[in-house]
Amino acid sequence: MNTPYLFFDLDGTLLDTLDDLRDSVNTILSRYALAPITRDEAAHFLGNGAKHLVHCSLKGQVTEDEENTILQEYKAWYQDHCRIKTAPYPGVMDMLQTLKEKGFRMAVVSNKPDPAVKELNIHFFGDLLETAIGEKEGIRRKPAPDTLWEAMRLLDAPQEKCLYIGDTEVDLQTAKNAGMRCISVSWGFRSEEELLASGADTIVRTAPELEALLTTSQKITNY
Repeated sequence: MNTPYLFFDLDGTLLDTLDDLRDSVNTILSRYALAPITRDEAAHFLGNGAKHLVHCSLKGQVTEDEENTILQEYKAWYQDHCRIKTAPYPGVMDMLQTLKEKGFRMAVVSNKPDPAVKELNIHFFGDLLETAIGEKEGIRRKPAPDTLWEAMRLLDAPQEKCLYIGDTEVDLQTAKNAGMRCISVSWGFRSEEELLASGADTIVRTAPELEALLTTSQKITNY
């Protein structure tokens, strides 16, 4: 096993959070009599954190101060409503269980606000993942490598034995900035064509396919 440390993105990779995220945004938009966003819009606004999601969803219709207020309202609402429709993608739970049994050490690195990341990790994954890190004060969000480096520090993981797994161009850039390989999954918020255009060189379509790649490949090495 030459890459025993696995770091996963959360939204669009392990969990299908799209409907809860969109519903939370639309709840706050409705308070201000603003048009709701579609599911497709929400998917393409995701990947760069809550601030980016809210900014894109507002479409320049409010002032900067109003946008900041709406962002805080969104974060508070989502924190209390992040497990209404959210669920692991098909095969993810079995994959994580198998990987843990085979000795992989795993963590979540996400641009979602840190409290929600930790709540979702505990609720859905228990002790399968050793730590979960989200966006928080004092640490740059992805694609900066800071959250990934923090997770590596907590697991005492040497860079050359690490691998990142995600579903967007942000994840690809994060892994590159941290000096490690990235496996992209096509079941999340970006299509296979979009991932290829962003430079993905390894794309998997299902969790069993990812499990097989991780447990049988001897060719996944870092830069």
